[in-house]
Amino acid sequence: GWMTRWRRLVRDYEKRIDVSHAMILVAMGGNLIRRNAHP
Repeated sequence: GWMTRWRRLVRDYEKRIDVSHAMILVAMGGNLIRRNAHP
């Protein structure tokens, strides 16, 4: 469910796998920050 907040992760728009991997890491980092900021 958390991936639907990040529109670029819902569909595979990226042509390079390293860019897709980086976007997933950024989204996961944002998710962790949001969880820690609002316990």
